[in-house]
Amino acid sequence: MIDFKRSEAEKKIARRAFDAALKKECAAVMQKFKGLAAKAEYPEDIWAIHDFLTEQRRTIDYKYDYRYSQLIVVFGRLLRESWIEDKDLVGLSEEKLAAIRHIASF
Repeated sequence: MIDFKRSEAEKKIARRAFDAALKKECAAVMQKFKGLAAKAEYPEDIWAIHDFLTEQRRTIDYKYDYRYSQLIVVFGRLLRESWIEDKDLVGLSEEKLAAIRHIASF
């Protein structure tokens, strides 16, 4: 992996995009959780909801890695999954944007 240098402005852009994507994905999980909880009728439904939340927690904890060495890959995945858009990354260098888009294309 290429070690990209980051300006203070790029660090702020990255943090803002990262936090917004995390908030957006957590809101989607919350919405799904509320739907599952509203439909729950039986005791075993509780455990299905628990399993859903556990899986979502693992996925989010794995995906949202804010180490600078991982951000290009993280942003590529978030772009591919539509949790962020190109406009969220405006201000990053063209080299970083190209690497993010390349990863998103996988």
